[in-house]
Amino acid sequence: MAYAAYRDAIKGELKRSPEGKTWRELKSALQLPQARACPEWTAWLERDIGLVRREKRGNALVWRIA
Repeated sequence: MAYAAYRDAIKGELKRSPEGKTWRELKSALQLPQARACPEWTAWLERDIGLVRREKRGNALVWRIA
């Protein structure tokens, strides 16, 4: 999966879920092939789409668009 497709998929899913989602929820909902979120791509998402990961749900960070 190319970064642009990944970015667009994450952005679309988070826009539909203003309460945010954990990585596991995103991976499941979008059927993403990655086992873990790529740190480099995550940093790019923070810059490109305003991704924030702060609040925790259990042990997992919640991803949202600021």
